[in-house]
Amino acid sequence: MKRNIIETLIGALVLIIAGGFIFFAYSSVGTHVSSDSYPVSAQFERIDGLNNGSDVRVGGVKVGVVTQETLDPKTYLAHVQMNINDSVKLPKDSSAQIVSDGLLGGKYIAIIPGGDEQMLMAGGEITYTQSSVNLETLIGKMVFNGADSKKPQDKAPASPATVPTIAPAVTH
Repeated sequence: MKRNIIETLIGALVLIIAGGFIFFAYSSVGTHVSSDSYPVSAQFERIDGLNNGSDVRVGGVKVGVVTQETLDPKTYLAHVQMNINDSVKLPKDSSAQIVSDGLLGGKYIAIIPGGDEQMLMAGGEITYTQSSVNLETLIGKMVFNGADSKKPQDKAPASPATVPTIAPAVTH
């Protein structure tokens, strides 16, 4: 009987600790949107790897989160809605780009402030954008273009004497 009580208490302790870890993980993710923020949108050709809750950063400092991603059925551009902290005022001519957080990290939106004196208002749109870079495509280009690259002297046109001739196929 004494052993069952000890096992029950240890099980309860494990569940309490697991619940604490889950609460800590949820609260530190930062997907919640604070009430002291304003909405801003941007349109991109590609948003590969960007998710709801992804960071919005200015100079590497998190200033907001991505709240919604939709596809514009007329232009086929990805429309991204984000909330920016009220303490951060962005110039109207700011630009946004989707960048990777390291080689294996997630994607986030980096905002580069412009020089305009007018600030982006709530509900405004960032018009200068740069889409996500597809890493697989870049690696493929490097691999296949690397095989085609030759030294400049190897690219000289061949003289007619060195070009092999191909005999026409004979059919009977």
